[in-house]
Amino acid sequence: MLNLVLFGPPGAGKGTQSQKLIEKYGLIHLSTGDLLRSEISQGTALGLEAKKLMDQGILVPDEVVIGMISHKLDDNKAAQGFIFDGFPRTVAQAEALDQLLETKNAPISGMIALEVNDTELEHRLLLRGKESGRPDDANPEVIRKRIKEYKDKTAPVAGFYEKQNKFRGINGVGTEEDVFKAICAIVDSY
Repeated sequence: MLNLVLFGPPGAGKGTQSQKLIEKYGLIHLSTGDLLRSEISQGTALGLEAKKLMDQGILVPDEVVIGMISHKLDDNKAAQGFIFDGFPRTVAQAEALDQLLETKNAPISGMIALEVNDTELEHRLLLRGKESGRPDDANPEVIRKRIKEYKDKTAPVAGFYEKQNKFRGINGVGTEEDVFKAICAIVDSY
């Protein structure tokens, strides 16, 4: 089973490249945001717990999200593998994910980080903001804050996987196709 963490700051191209990987390798996209919405709409126990917390403005605890990931893995036992998107965002989440995947004998194969400089990220996000109407992508000050938040809180997750020799960084600047070829070269090595 191929389990990938596609990693990088907002605007690095994770969404675009995830779609290409899903098509080429038959992987299942595992987005924690999508999982939360699905569990809530299905009225599962985890979904009801998450909704109650979200309605109070409280972040959903890691153990609830891990439980949802576990359900998704169990529901897709015949899958070729998964792309983890939006998770893990902290070292504690990475540790919890590793423990869960160990119980299912399906460890993370690797983390591929799309590395893009801040100026390019800001440019991409502003462009995306114009095209998609997303307010968080339209304000340069908010964009810079999101990039700083990523660097402060999420980037350390790369070190967690680097210690396991599972981290591979690639240049996320170039054509979509060139970046995808670089990602595929790594995936094919797994």
